[in-house]
Amino acid sequence: MSNLPQNPYFKAFSRLKAYQYEVGNSSYSARLAKLNALKRALEYSYKDRLREALYNDFKKPVLETDLTELYLVIKEIKHTKSHLRAWMKKQKVETPITLLGTSSWIKLEPKGVCLIISPWNYPINLTFAPLVSAIAAGNTVIIKPSELTPNTSAVMAQIVSDIFSDKEIVLIEGEVEVAQDLLKLPFNHIFFTGSPQVGKIVMKAAAEHLTSVTLELGGKSPTIIDETADLENAVRKIVWGKHINNGQTCIAPDYILIHKSVKEEFIKRYKASVLHYYSKEASTSDSYCRIVNNRHFNRLVKHIEDAKDKSAVIELGGRYNSDDNFIEPTLISNLPEDASLLQDEIFGPILPIKTYRTIDEVISYVNSKEKPLALYIYSKNKKAIRSIIDNTRAGTTCINTNALQYSNHNLPFGGSNNSGIGKSHGIYGFKEFSNMRAVLKRHTKGPVDWLTPPYSGVKQKLMDFTIKWL
Repeated sequence: MSNLPQNPYFKAFSRLKAYQYEVGNSSYSARLAKLNALKRALEYSYKDRLREALYNDFKKPVLETDLTELYLVIKEIKHTKSHLRAWMKKQKVETPITLLGTSSWIKLEPKGVCLIISPWNYPINLTFAPLVSAIAAGNTVIIKPSELTPNTSAVMAQIVSDIFSDKEIVLIEGEVEVAQDLLKLPFNHIFFTGSPQVGKIVMKAAAEHLTSVTLELGGKSPTIIDETADLENAVRKIVWGKHINNGQTCIAPDYILIHKSVKEEFIKRYKASVLHYYSKEASTSDSYCRIVNNRHFNRLVKHIEDAKDKSAVIELGGRYNSDDNFIEPTLISNLPEDASLLQDEIFGPILPIKTYRTIDEVISYVNSKEKPLALYIYSKNKKAIRSIIDNTRAGTTCINTNALQYSNHNLPFGGSNNSGIGKSHGIYGFKEFSNMRAVLKRHTKGPVDWLTPPYSGVKQKLMDFTIKWL
């Protein structure tokens, strides 16, 4: 603690800490005003600059930016605004008869000074969506966006400095060293989105100050397709969910488990759907963005080359261009289990496909790996669907679609263990940035006063009666 004043961000942290109670006691109207200011910035004043920044960072199509970045944050703001008054009210709870003469309630109070560390794959959405929850809950916040999307981070920094007081919300740009310095400060809560590997570092740093954490991580999200599935529907949804943002999505289908009887038909339809969405040459498509940088490009190329070395079958794609960080939509079958594509989270436009014969095989395979952030099931067989859900564990699940669970703000979003800790969106995000403070008030003398020392036989009989009957 004595070294904290030498931390380059200690002054900003101290300013937010000193102001936290004023922000924490802010009214519904004051919080609403901040949310409206952010909404206006995204809808109007900064929309075009954000679109341009994301295109410059990794050639993200404008419609994709609007759909997966701006729309989802604006929707989160609208949802929060419509419920915030109710969320801020004290929540009354029942009083047991043994506490007659008291009343109890829960006060959702802000945690205090919070740190949001956001990733590069959806930099606007995954920065500002948790910020909406933090503002709604009455916290002060430091934001550290990714250094891998510098154009977008610069615009977000301008938005934050323009519409918020630096006593309430601060955005700090920089390399990984900035995040390391920030993690040394005693925040009240840290909200991190990224890989499980870095999540462990964040959690270890948080433990030094007993700081609570929300970790939105990732992992290998399986997509199960049985012999009863509507293949036309399944393929269209999977191609979209896999290749939007060039596969750089934490809830993208990571690998396919398909009944062997429908594998060939699936591959045929997958090729046709990719052709329809992105044309014969995806490199010329205005609907297909790029890998964020050369490091991640090389990581994905190693996966493809490893698959080739292990005699896997490239059913579709497999070509790439380092000059443009371009990798075309790629479908690979016949992979041995030690192939890197079946071991590591892919986070790119490469989709491995494995066959199975029985649902028990599927369940056993999924359970042999870490709990995924998402699990997808394509089937018309209610018994099979129920069996998979009951006998596996995952942060989220979709049936006969994928990726849409994130866009329903009435659902909690988050993983389990290796795929994350805590939940976000809507009331769940509000609670994540809040402490549920228990409050009990005594109005009259009650039975509890009859049980104070000195203890007697009468009091013991009263205790025995209470244990048995109340």
